[in-house]
Amino acid sequence: MTLSVAIQRLGTPTRCLVEAMRFDIAAGEILTLMGPSGSGKSSVLAAIAGTLDPGLHFDGEVQLDGRPIHHLPTAQRGVGLLFQDDLLFAHMTVAENLMFAVPPGPRAQRQAAVDSALAEAGLGGYNERDPATLSGGQRARVALMRALLARPRALLLDEPFSRLDAARRAQLRHFVFTHVRQRAIPVLLVTHDRDDIADPARVIELHGHA
Repeated sequence: MTLSVAIQRLGTPTRCLVEAMRFDIAAGEILTLMGPSGSGKSSVLAAIAGTLDPGLHFDGEVQLDGRPIHHLPTAQRGVGLLFQDDLLFAHMTVAENLMFAVPPGPRAQRQAAVDSALAEAGLGGYNERDPATLSGGQRARVALMRALLARPRALLLDEPFSRLDAARRAQLRHFVFTHVRQRAIPVLLVTHDRDDIADPARVIELHGHA
């Protein structure tokens, strides 16, 4: 699975955020997108995911394994998202949060997928826990497993480690990178922290436009 993005122009009618950018991300590869606030990093992710603000216009193309997806609704693109806020549902247990992402199928099979994800995240037995009782690192791991249970064909990470202290940040970074590589998912990571870079040879710097 390869994620291919070609941007001719991304911005408002009067202001260009990003132009003339093209990249490919192979299966299991993590490409890092960096730049100052306002340079268009999150807008690039939104253009790929189909969640772009109505005030912005995307002129370009997004493909997964050579198949254009930029014209599809967000839910049909097969692209997962992970943000700096874990966005767990407060009214659901940890298991219910994960179950929300599992594709339809036999109940026992879906439950087994949830149990396996929790065990993989080091949270076995946390099924009935209230997300509010988890630490920041635990919540972040649940959010990642929820994203992966939806079986995305590509994954977009928007500052997912920024709310954690240095030690937990390093642990979660290792956890995330290991899991996406194991699943051979192409990943685009937005960050301000150079410690988050997975591959120094695969970094794009945005500088923004006036």
